[in-house]
Amino acid sequence: MVDSELIQIVDAALAEAARKSGGWLACRPGCTQCCHGPFPISTTDVARLHRGLAELDPARAALIRHRAQLDQGDDDPCPVLDPDTGFCELYDFRPLTCRTFGPAFLQNESVVGVCELCYSGATDEQIVACAVPLDVESLDATPEETTIAQALRW
Repeated sequence: MVDSELIQIVDAALAEAARKSGGWLACRPGCTQCCHGPFPISTTDVARLHRGLAELDPARAALIRHRAQLDQGDDDPCPVLDPDTGFCELYDFRPLTCRTFGPAFLQNESVVGVCELCYSGATDEQIVACAVPLDVESLDATPEETTIAQALRW
């Protein structure tokens, strides 16, 4: 599957989950709850991040690369997160993990991807009613082998 098709499928599914979630969804521009600590990304994600980095102004790309050189602990922000604005500098090129976190989706009949800030006060049944089926593992079968910071050090 071509990466643009993968992104289209994932983004459409999550848009539907966000639509169904309505007010339960706390995710908003500038919210950085899910943008801290290292997490695994796939080789497809790495290629996408590198494309995005190449499209940035060289000075901004250099700042991101500099932040990626810093040791990243469990509570440290993602190197792509702009510390001044709280916005992802490579948002259009973000990994699948970033795209699928927040709104509920179903993978192998289990609800996954739910942010702890979302669905506050919702019952399990209400969360399931908002979820859409999305098997990310079958869509992107490339092995998870690195983190965003490691990928941007290359």
